[in-house]
Amino acid sequence: MSSASFEDFEVWKRGCRQALEIYAVLKSTKDFGLKNQMERAAVSVPSNIAEGAERDSPKEFIRFLNIAKGSNAELRTQIYLATKLGIIVDPNALIQEAREISAMLQGLIGSLRKKLKTDS
Repeated sequence: MSSASFEDFEVWKRGCRQALEIYAVLKSTKDFGLKNQMERAAVSVPSNIAEGAERDSPKEFIRFLNIAKGSNAELRTQIYLATKLGIIVDPNALIQEAREISAMLQGLIGSLRKKLKTDS
């Protein structure tokens, strides 16, 4: 792959911050089912970025980035639901961050695909 570590990727850093923010926002909620699901989706984003980056294949990295992107979309959906249920009062910053992380993931996927084409 490359000499860069997953810790060097800004999208991984932001995914970690997003997960911590979700934990903080949901700290006092009693809806343990939704809380657990949201925390798992949030943790899945940077976890899949890290796992994919540590694979020795750009194709595998792309696959895990797509999984991270899916988890991020799942989290966004859950933020909307938590807002409708009154668990989250102001979802705007959380939704915006999730959208930006998704765009960053898509950009990284695109650059890896482009590199795959030029290397073959």
